[in-house]
Formats: sequence, C-alpha cells, structure tokens
Amino acid sequence: MTNKLLFFDVDGTLYNSQKQLSYATKEAIQLAKENGHIVAIATGRGPFMIEELRRELAIDTFVTYNGQYVVHEGDIIFTDELTKEQQHDIIAFAASRNEPVVFMTAAEMIASVPNHGGIGASLSTLKYPYPRVEADYFKNNPVYQLLLYTPVEQERIYTERFDYVQLVRWHETSCDVLPKAGSKARGIQKLAERLGFSMDDVIAFGDGLNDVEMLQAARIGVCLGNGHEKAKEAADYVVAHVDDEGLSQAMRMLELI
Repeated sequence: MTNKLLFFDVDGTLYNSQKQLSYATKEAIQLAKENGHIVAIATGRGPFMIEELRRELAIDTFVTYNGQYVVHEGDIIFTDELTKEQQHDIIAFAASRNEPVVFMTAAEMIASVPNHGGIGASLSTLKYPYPRVEADYFKNNPVYQLLLYTPVEQERIYTERFDYVQLVRWHETSCDVLPKAGSKARGIQKLAERLGFSMDDVIAFGDGLNDVEMLQAARIGVCLGNGHEKAKEAADYVVAHVDDEGLSQAMRMLELI
C-alpha cells in the first residue's frame, strides 16, 4: 500500500476503556510510521488534553476540538469558532434554563458555574478535575468549542433556536457545541490539502458520534467494535472491540503494518 494519511480518534480508539494505551496499539502506531505513513490524531479533546499521549506516540500532527483547531508540526493551519455574539446568545439561553457550559480553549477549559454535578461527572470520565470558573471568559478569549450540559431530549431546542450550531453528544450529561460546518472531516480536509494529500489517501479510525463524518469522508473508515451504532453504519469496516486490540488488528488487515 502506498503511503497514507492515518487519523486516529483518542477515546475508545487509541485509548481503551480504561483510558490506557495498550502495548499493541503503541507498537502498531510506531510500525505505521516506520512504513512511511503519516500518523495524526483526530479528537474532540483539546490540544492540552492530548499532550501526554502525543509525547508517548511521538505524534505532532492533530485535529482537535472536532476539526476546530488543526496543527501540523507546531504550525496552526486552521481554526474556527463561534462568534462572540453567537456564544453570548447560547450561553445566556442556557443560563436561563440552569444549564451551564464549559469553555474549551487551546490551553485549558473553564466552567461557567461552580460545583455542577454534570460537569464533574463528565470530566471525571476523561480523568480531568473540575475546571476553574469564569462565567464571562468567552468575551475576551478565543473559545474553539463549548461543552453544553443539557439532557438528550432537550438538544433539539438548541439546534432549532440556534441554527448556526450542531450538537454532538459525547456523554449522557453533555454535548459538544460546534459551528454548523464543523467536523473532524473538515479539519482532516484542511490538513490533507496542506500536506498534498487527497481524501482518497486518508484512512480514519474511530468509534463515536463525532467520528461519523470522518469515517464517511475518508477513503477507508474503520470503526471499533465498541463504537456507536451510527459510527458503525458510517464505516467501511467494523473490527474488534478496542479492549480486544481491534485497532492493531485492523491496521494489519489493511496492510498498514
């Protein structure tokens, strides 16, 4: 197989259900790089949330915040965010419903309110502590993604009221708020163009709702067996569970390693 541009989701793809990187996965990534493939991360997490993982895997190309913040070898090649006015309207409406947000920046996350059970519960699954609090942080700082704390059944209220956003659920208490056009697929497209690749050169690996567009846009999309049903439907291949080394098995199947 000629050299490809490989994109890997983090949670449930590179990281197993214990939020750990297995030896088999680490070895597969290294072998793929030795075989000449360009290895990149594509995640809903922010840049600061994957620093340890990137060091361990020696990866310096990544699409973060679901395509909102894209970097190649230290060069920021694409960013996008909701306008200050758009954020103000969403946050004010959410506050009127006692539904907080978390501001996601390149360097940290900031909560709009203290001591909210949903915020604590969701971030604990990522092994992150409760963020510092600054309700108006967005007014004077770039925010690349919002975490909105609203129940699943209330999502439509937001998407109907604010037609310039999309909500992508990642936890029972929370969903990512992105511009309507935002997605990992868009971030990958920007990066592929910069590196001289086409989407026909892209192979993507993921498991979540925020991976659907990426799996569809890539020449080959691979969903782990632990993936969401919609991610499985979008993929070309569904492989074993991440805890059963589905990722390294898939890379062998595709003759990447």
